[in-house]
Amino acid sequence: MDKLIIYQAFPRVFTNTVTDPVLNGTFERNGSGKLNDISPCLLKSLKELGVNCLWLTGIIEMATKTAFNDGRIPADNPNVVKGEAGSPYAIKDYYDIAPAIASNIEKRMEEFEAVVKRTHEAGLKLIIDFVPNHTARVYHSDAAPNGIKDFGQDDDYSKFFSPSNNYYYITNQQFAPCFDIAEPGTEPYVEFPAKATGNDCYNAFCGVNDWYETVKLNYGFDPGDWSTHYDPIPDTWLKMLHILRFWASKGVDGFRCDMVFMVPREFWHWAIPQVKADYPDIIFIGEIYDVDSYRPFLEYCHFDYLYDKVNLYDTLKGIECNHWSTAQLSSCWQRIDGIGDSMLNFLENHDEVRFASKEFADDPAKVIPYLVTSAMISRGPFMIYYGQELGEMAHDNEGFAGDNNRSTIFDYWSYDTIRRWYNNGKCDNSLLTPQEKWLRGLYSKVLNLCNQSKAISEGSFFDLMYVNLRNPKFNPHRNFAFLRYTEDEILLFVINFSNESAKIGVEIPDLAFHMANIKEGITHASDLLWNNDYTFELKRDGVTTFEVGSYNALIVPLPRFQSKASSTKNAHSGK
Repeated sequence: MDKLIIYQAFPRVFTNTVTDPVLNGTFERNGSGKLNDISPCLLKSLKELGVNCLWLTGIIEMATKTAFNDGRIPADNPNVVKGEAGSPYAIKDYYDIAPAIASNIEKRMEEFEAVVKRTHEAGLKLIIDFVPNHTARVYHSDAAPNGIKDFGQDDDYSKFFSPSNNYYYITNQQFAPCFDIAEPGTEPYVEFPAKATGNDCYNAFCGVNDWYETVKLNYGFDPGDWSTHYDPIPDTWLKMLHILRFWASKGVDGFRCDMVFMVPREFWHWAIPQVKADYPDIIFIGEIYDVDSYRPFLEYCHFDYLYDKVNLYDTLKGIECNHWSTAQLSSCWQRIDGIGDSMLNFLENHDEVRFASKEFADDPAKVIPYLVTSAMISRGPFMIYYGQELGEMAHDNEGFAGDNNRSTIFDYWSYDTIRRWYNNGKCDNSLLTPQEKWLRGLYSKVLNLCNQSKAISEGSFFDLMYVNLRNPKFNPHRNFAFLRYTEDEILLFVINFSNESAKIGVEIPDLAFHMANIKEGITHASDLLWNNDYTFELKRDGVTTFEVGSYNALIVPLPRFQSKASSTKNAHSGK
């Protein structure tokens, strides 16, 4: 099975061609990318990059300050919308497509269905967000199938908690954030009784750093006394299962599930198998930030993959930003031993700072050791964020979030790097700088290798750090080395996180020779990243030396002893 290589893109920004967006610009001024822009040409370019799965963020209709269709789709109250465009995680209609990304607003669902079809025809999977923990402060669906009621429609507002309510209510209290949310000239936002805010803020007085644009959904957990009420099945569960099945019926291949740990595990245990019963190939990816919860969410909750943010990602960032030792990378795989293939690795996503930003590496060319390690340490999925392969540095101040080293999810915007790659739909790289072309070529090499090499997509992992900690020719605080291997292929990874070139001597222990079936002796090999030729000697418990440039890596094929079965097979095939 192919290793999943995911490309996260934000359609509102991804293909927007406005060349001079302005701070806090409106939809009319700054424009928006469209679903129809995700063309066969664009998808072919992603496929050539090595991507086999597209995650489209911001598909489902969210609260926004923009009115569409001459006001027939009204704007939401701006006092509880973040940015001009609004957060894609403040959903106001789970059954509809965001109007901003439609070319023909009346046919926006058909446009989405066409994107699904084009994506599949290009040989890619397509996943979307599922946001189960919270909705926009005002939720109303005008696209739900007949018989489906809105969240909160039948709630008893007189109770803080009721198992049959969809929301939590702060009874006899008006929503009153402890900061001024009123925009000059706008109608005040009135919510009575106040609802609990999405980040588990169970009072009416949320702060500026709370998710004040959202309200928390009630899955049958009473935060007042920590009691649970899951029998009979809560109404919120039934509504959410219907939403999952609705989008699965549209042909999507999976869901990236937002903040899964903020929803009761019992819901996932109940819901995911029911969706998979009808759509057995559909995948569920969970956003999670607690290593101790990984195993329950995989085993009990039935997730296919989980974010490995607080483990591998945070360690890689610590190596670059806080001078952490690369020896800590060994503890990353040890912590998740046995479930590593279910971990989704990444260097960027919409929540994290850009790798090339001032807050991380401040230089896109430093990415090689981080990219090789994150993408190739396991058989699990790897994800990149749109523009990452071009070195987007996130230096713009787009509006709501300011210049925060991230790409905005709240504003109408366009990025020069991505715009030049897109090139009005040509996607031909012709407007990229030499460095951008080099960087995109590097990403293409690495991402394609992930599935061209069975050792990477299917092979076993052997960490070489434990035998090299006292090796005088190996710096365990700046260097990292490991093997990936199958019965037919062995790859040695020698990685240098230092800002200086180094002659790195790697000891390969007898155990590795035995497990990977490595052949001793003089070897000639070409590195898979740079196509450089090497001649070296392999010897059990001996040291093999390679010169590795600063912030660089080598992937060197090693010879293996040919088993009798392989010899017979090759003889029969004439090889």
